[in-house]
Amino acid sequence: MSVSLFDHNAPHGEASRLVAFSSNRLDRRSEHRDESELGNALRDPRTRYFGISQGRLAVRINGETPEGLLRAEDLADFEPQNENAILIGWDRDEAPRIAVPLAMAADDLPEPFKAIDTRSVYRQGLLDEETLGAYALGTSLVAWALANRFCGACGNPMTPESGGYRRKCQVCGHTVFPRTDPVAIMLAVDEARDRCLLGRSPHFPPGMYSCLAGFIEPGETMEDAVRRETLEESGIRIGRVRYHASQPWPMPHSLMIGVYAEATSFEIDRDTAELEDCRWFDRAETEAMLANVLGEDKASAPPPGAIAHRLMRDWLDWKR
Repeated sequence: MSVSLFDHNAPHGEASRLVAFSSNRLDRRSEHRDESELGNALRDPRTRYFGISQGRLAVRINGETPEGLLRAEDLADFEPQNENAILIGWDRDEAPRIAVPLAMAADDLPEPFKAIDTRSVYRQGLLDEETLGAYALGTSLVAWALANRFCGACGNPMTPESGGYRRKCQVCGHTVFPRTDPVAIMLAVDEARDRCLLGRSPHFPPGMYSCLAGFIEPGETMEDAVRRETLEESGIRIGRVRYHASQPWPMPHSLMIGVYAEATSFEIDRDTAELEDCRWFDRAETEAMLANVLGEDKASAPPPGAIAHRLMRDWLDWKR
């Protein structure tokens, strides 16, 4: 029987489909746009908007069904900055979707609206998975656009083009495109002793441990970033590295690249500035942490939907 390069023994399908922010199904058409489409979308009554104030999503609190995709009339009094609006795509029915920054301060939105930070939108399940994925795209692009209002080459104002998918200086012609910052997140595993390495950052909720992580630097492979970051943070050396899954992380515009990392040394020497604690956990301890994502005075794991949770869960569940 032939074996495909793409066969695997996972207990589920593609792991990246099981993490939060990964279910965006909009047709972006990012390479096939003309300069009329944003204006047309702003006039289209079918268009729905993600209104973003100071990095927080404007949500209509309507009983048990919060609404994060709003109509133009909902946002009219919130000072939408349409000059920085971004046409993020079209849904299955060809209805446009736009992300737009709001000039009104997040804490000044009137009832029944409230501005909610991205992490809480995800953790509280305020949006369905497909809308959450579209919002990840929208808030990332708005953060990028607002950070690139002026040309990095000559300092003059940048003008959005292609529905906001690029920005161009009309003086020197310098053009910038949306960015994604790659981050390696790794579950280091001591296979001989059947345990994994987890750490606690000082800003984590009480009791929570997670995988180590760090930005991939220019001129560095993902695998070498895993080895460098693990050594810097924990003192543990890494041999082989195996890719597992990725996750868009719109805070503000990162891509988490999740891997398993083979530990080749085992004595922890943590960076005390980066980690409040770092230690090995066996399978029973890891299982207990995954069952205790709300804390409750015991060691806990990141919530379901986080790629760290997925790495820990699949380490326990995958057949060898």
